[in-house]
Amino acid sequence: MGLPFDRLVPGSTGADCDTSAIVVMTDPSGRVTCCSPAVQQLLGYASAEVIGRPVAELLSDDRFRGREGREPSVQVRLCSLRDGEREVGYALTAVTTGQSDAPTESADVREGETLMRREFDQYPIALVIYDRDGRLLRINEKMAEVIGRPEDEVRGLRLTEQLQGPTFEDAELRILRVVETGEPDYMEHEVSTPPGSKPHPWAVDMFPLKDAAGKVCAVSLAVYDYTQQHYSRQRLELLGEARTRIGTTLDVTGAARELAEVAVPRFADVVTVDLFDAVFQGEQPDPVLPGRGAALRRAANLSVYERADEAALAVGQSQVHPPASPVTRVLITGRAELHAITDPEIVGWLADDPVRADLCRRHGAHSLITVPIRARGTTLGGVMFLRHAACPEPFSPEDLAFAEDLVSRVALHVDNARRYTRERGIALALQRALLPPSQISHAAVEMAARYLPSGGDAEVGGDWFDVIPLPGARVGLVVGDVVGHGISASATMGRLRTAVRTLADVDLPPDELLTHLDDIVTHAAYEREAESPESAGAVGELSGDVGASCLYAIYDPVSRTFSMARAGHPAPILVQPDGTAHILDLPAGPPLGLGSLPFEATDLTVPEGSMLALFTDGLLETREQDIDERLDTLCRVLACPVTSLEAACDTVLEALRTESQADDIALLIARTRTLDQDHVASWDITADPAVVAHARKHATDCLTTWGLEESIFVTELVVSELVTNAIRHAADPIRLRLIKDQSLICEVSDGSSTSPHLRRARLSDEGGRGLFLVAELTERWGTRHTHNGKVIWAEQRLAPTL
Repeated sequence: MGLPFDRLVPGSTGADCDTSAIVVMTDPSGRVTCCSPAVQQLLGYASAEVIGRPVAELLSDDRFRGREGREPSVQVRLCSLRDGEREVGYALTAVTTGQSDAPTESADVREGETLMRREFDQYPIALVIYDRDGRLLRINEKMAEVIGRPEDEVRGLRLTEQLQGPTFEDAELRILRVVETGEPDYMEHEVSTPPGSKPHPWAVDMFPLKDAAGKVCAVSLAVYDYTQQHYSRQRLELLGEARTRIGTTLDVTGAARELAEVAVPRFADVVTVDLFDAVFQGEQPDPVLPGRGAALRRAANLSVYERADEAALAVGQSQVHPPASPVTRVLITGRAELHAITDPEIVGWLADDPVRADLCRRHGAHSLITVPIRARGTTLGGVMFLRHAACPEPFSPEDLAFAEDLVSRVALHVDNARRYTRERGIALALQRALLPPSQISHAAVEMAARYLPSGGDAEVGGDWFDVIPLPGARVGLVVGDVVGHGISASATMGRLRTAVRTLADVDLPPDELLTHLDDIVTHAAYEREAESPESAGAVGELSGDVGASCLYAIYDPVSRTFSMARAGHPAPILVQPDGTAHILDLPAGPPLGLGSLPFEATDLTVPEGSMLALFTDGLLETREQDIDERLDTLCRVLACPVTSLEAACDTVLEALRTESQADDIALLIARTRTLDQDHVASWDITADPAVVAHARKHATDCLTTWGLEESIFVTELVVSELVTNAIRHAADPIRLRLIKDQSLICEVSDGSSTSPHLRRARLSDEGGRGLFLVAELTERWGTRHTHNGKVIWAEQRLAPTL
């Protein structure tokens, strides 16, 4: 860059000049080659800042321009420097005129400028000013302390000439961008200043310094050491992450593992979580007594190193921690502890545990924190945070407080998981105790069943199935589903199952049974509401039995007929002997307890060997597929040939069970059998007392044919009493039937709906002892109503055949 000669006065000493002095000398191109001490006095620059720069940068019209836009009250005179005929450079002289374009500064102004300079120098935040080329102009005392160098050593240098690294290269580019755009900037970084010191987080505010015309003259930087704020923010971020990552599952081990994953490596190098064994079982642990050890099981273990030998104990293993262990101490006191590895307590503990001591030495462990896991007044276990050579910074008291806060949040999740484990175990035990065995033997059908609790974190539901033996070699099949989950749902399921069995003993048809069951549920809901009206429906929830669903089917192996009805339950699937599968078209009926529409029964005659599948909606409902698609899949799977019903159940569950199963599954599959003429005999009876003897003769001959001679005496008596009562007190048609099954059943049907009553006859009574004798001589007896009248039946136990 050349000299602006047209703006300078040629070299001379004018009469109006008071003083003159050579300030700088340049080469022929106008670049400064040397300067006098006047540069510092007039312009505020050190010699090193001026030499090598184009002299035009020091000029403003015909005057010098000093640091920060200062214009001293001097004029510039230009003198050519020659070596013979050759021009070798120029000399610029400052001529003091005694006059100035600027007004005379008052003492107040000068004092204010002095205070401003003092404020800059003594400000507790590090400050630095760079010129438009990114060269350092000024630093205050705090910045000199931060970089470890005085201002004189760094003045005129670029940032990257003082400090090296990508961070400082980025900062220099940002400074030049502020010069160019006039817009402030901000950056955060972690660097070591002075070099070799411990890295610190720094925040840098960059803002332009502009003249009266709005032109950027320089860039100022305010540099903050925000270590405390940085670490506080990191801890808050970690706690926020803990809130979202910990407690995603109702599993004790899962909660412990999530804690370790959050803490490593951002807070600790190694984390171990140990819990009392009772916690894994869902029980509340006993407190640890002073002077005693603590038996704990490892729930989680995580290290910055992916090595199996990083921990002294593997997950799932148990260990008795001695009284000197820091884990035992915090379990007893309930207070967290912070220790250096060289503390006497830790040295003594490690002396008794050579395996752990060797690990600490090998990995350079230097500090640890132990925190008890306490929730709702109960100590569940302890957590140890360890730092070693991977993180040379030891734990601080602030870290101790943070660790306590973090573990306190985890403790609630661990306790919730423990309580869930306990409740789920109770509900499962209750439900399994109420359910029949999966393999049930009955002459009418071959059966297999499965009950599968919901997976993952879902609570146990109220699904159930039942198989009820009925008179006449018939069988009742039940599948139901209670609203809700947990112990309450299991208890509700137990109540409904008991009610169904009680109503089935009365031998009600399916539609009537569901009607009575619906009344029971409705009345129970009214009673609960009357007892506690403030809680009934307070949150818009129904009790578990209100809204429950149920399917009840009766199969008669003699007529090969199913009679079934449902209350808001999925319809069953019937598979014919030829493999054809279809969903039965049954009237749906409302769920129990709603009391809206009546229930309707459907009768269906099926071939021998037909297969009926009853199930709850947990088998169909999933997030991945539509219910219709699941039903098609179920029909297709049931239609496939299988070696047994047990295999059929397994095949169905394998095809339809999903990992995201959120509800229980109850599945009951029955294959029909038929009682042929070798097991059933029947005779029509006329309403004439004389035919009673013929009825006894028919029964005797039949039993002889069946090889049941030992049962003839009791059977003759039962036939006589039942047929005589039907002739005397009932109406036509009268029919006698004998059924040989696992027991011997004698049935007399008539056209009357009046049921007989057992009474105790007095000594003087001539009659009234018939039903009493029947009850005494048979295993059981009873009455069931039909569409055309009733059936009186009596059952005798048969001796097992070899």
